[in-house]
Amino acid sequence: MYTALAAIDNDEAAMVMESGNNDNSEGNEGHDSEITEDQLKKLERAFDIISEQYVNEVDESELLDGAIHGMLEVLDDPYSVYMDETTAKEFMESLDSSFEGIGAEVSMTNGKVTIVAPFRDSPAEEAGLRPNDQIIEIDEENIEGLSLYEAVSKIRGEKGTTVTLTIERPGVTDPISIDVVRDEIPIETVYGEIIEEEDQSIGLIELRSFSENTAERFEEELIKLEDEGIDGLIIDVRGNPGGFLQSVEDIGSLLIPEGEAIVQIEDREGERMRHLSNLEEEKEYPVVTLVDEGSASASEILAAALKEAGGYDVVGKSTFGKGTVQQTLPMGDGSEMKLTLFRWLTSDGNDINEEGVEPTVEVEQPEFFYVSPIDAEETLVIDMTNDHIASAQIMLKGLGYKPGRTDGYFDETTEDTVSDFQEDEGLDVTGEINEETADRLQELIIEAVQNKKNDRQLKKALELLTKE
Repeated sequence: MYTALAAIDNDEAAMVMESGNNDNSEGNEGHDSEITEDQLKKLERAFDIISEQYVNEVDESELLDGAIHGMLEVLDDPYSVYMDETTAKEFMESLDSSFEGIGAEVSMTNGKVTIVAPFRDSPAEEAGLRPNDQIIEIDEENIEGLSLYEAVSKIRGEKGTTVTLTIERPGVTDPISIDVVRDEIPIETVYGEIIEEEDQSIGLIELRSFSENTAERFEEELIKLEDEGIDGLIIDVRGNPGGFLQSVEDIGSLLIPEGEAIVQIEDREGERMRHLSNLEEEKEYPVVTLVDEGSASASEILAAALKEAGGYDVVGKSTFGKGTVQQTLPMGDGSEMKLTLFRWLTSDGNDINEEGVEPTVEVEQPEFFYVSPIDAEETLVIDMTNDHIASAQIMLKGLGYKPGRTDGYFDETTEDTVSDFQEDEGLDVTGEINEETADRLQELIIEAVQNKKNDRQLKKALELLTKE
């Protein structure tokens, strides 16, 4: 769930500030006193008038919280948010080795709770949630007007329980209802293996987030792979929503040539601090980074550094585009404010916020990698037309069947194809798509997505490395 990773993102700024990049208090003194003198009395008067004269009694604590929410909303920044005492406590409790939830990072974008990325192998990913899905209902309750953390609290829950998310998806006409079974989400962030390809040994390290110990775990896996003798290295940050700035800097120093910038941090005055690599001995093997739309924040820092400072290929799709750094600031009463304090820029000084990091080699995955879930609560039958039928047709095609079309019209060819699928899977052969057939289709598609043989981006990375 978001809260674990978001808290890690908050500490990015703390890392920067400890390095001495927050000395702008002198420049702010005049601005602060001007606000105190000219504006705070106005705010105090508004507070007094409302609390004393409004037609109904008001909770003064809620009134104050609302004022803070309002100030942050004016910033039009999805990453600057306010947490009351209860939410802040839950937020901190989530900083553990694991947590219970659906396994996705979310942000507030244009007033809507938006999926940044589902974690790899999480309930969110298995249920079919994708980057940029916008949540409009939780358990059939409209969440318009809820803060990000209020929505997150509703999504969180005990392992084994189900939450129903209604989402709007770019390119899909109707809202989609997705049931997600909550589970324990471990915060294991690094996975390594060797892939034998064209008589060469290619190391693969998958980074699922950048937590406090990720750099240490990355170095352990890298040393292990190097000891076994690798001819190239793939770093996979697809679906990685980000994390500690210090973690990505430490990893960059294991790969980026000495003296090159891993990242640049820019404050409100435009002053920049360059964080340089201290790698003593450059790698003798080539490196390729895998990225996608769910690669955000620290993932983008690493990909951009390897691309610009390392001169290595980046394969996949353009990344999410989060180029800002937040810090959690205590408000003195148990509540907290997460505020954007810095921008981060790439090694070459490029601002990727809302733009993303462009791959050097763009590779699209097979269509079934992006297919929306099927809602077959109403059985899908011949002559019907909708997005769920289109999803079923795409899934059938991805599994090697020939539905003839993928436009969502349920024709006779689709019916025959469904019958063939049902027969092959030992289901009742009706030619209609009921919940049982839809569930089996989706189970097999998840298996197909997780099968490395179908991963075009990984294949391209292997191809680039074995040609070196």
